[in-house]
Amino acid sequence: MPSRELVIAFDADDTLWHNENIFEDVHERYRAMLSRFHDAEAVEQALYATEIRNLDLYGYGVKGFTLSAIETAIQLTEGKISADEIRQLIDLGRDMLAHPVELLDGVAETLAALAPAHRLLVITKGDLHHQERKLSMSGLAGYFQGVEIVSEKDEATYAAILKRHNIAPANFLMVGNSLKSDIFPVLALGASAVHMPYHLTWKHERSDVVPLENNHFFTLANLRDLPPLVATLPAEP
Repeated sequence: MPSRELVIAFDADDTLWHNENIFEDVHERYRAMLSRFHDAEAVEQALYATEIRNLDLYGYGVKGFTLSAIETAIQLTEGKISADEIRQLIDLGRDMLAHPVELLDGVAETLAALAPAHRLLVITKGDLHHQERKLSMSGLAGYFQGVEIVSEKDEATYAAILKRHNIAPANFLMVGNSLKSDIFPVLALGASAVHMPYHLTWKHERSDVVPLENNHFFTLANLRDLPPLVATLPAEP
């Protein structure tokens, strides 16, 4: 490992552990529940529109999703959805919150390899209580010297985090699955980023633009490849 003070931050959902596959399973059940009223595409479009409209109020995470799903179901059925079906939606949300944390391949080994030589952080969006609970359940908390659970991941958010932790952009590397949230804002600040694509991506996090790989931006297929990449990064003054 190089001796430079490189601080490495990780997104959590779909970077350290699986998340979007849980949402996808619930979406499938949701479409089935409302299939007697609308086709699958109409249900998905209406639900997404409700989620985006409610983001400023609810933020990201399961709780906001569940409230938006209930609101959309009432709207699409013109109030005909039953109390029992609403209860089923609440139960789906509760099941999502209680879902076991399933680590992605190579996560524990990678963090164990990097932690002795680098300061590691978690920077993630979502509900504070749920994200804290998942980190605790993951068994990974001991690897991180700081945890930032934020309402949005943009340039201003990252700039504030770097200032708070006294990190120069040249010595900061962000690892995450979302180009929109984990890559573009970090590169704009002059820091470095590693994109770890996940096989499922929420529509709101998708981007048709992909940066060109250079000495500040990299794409990896597996987190196990991160320590060898970090070892090749040039030392910064």
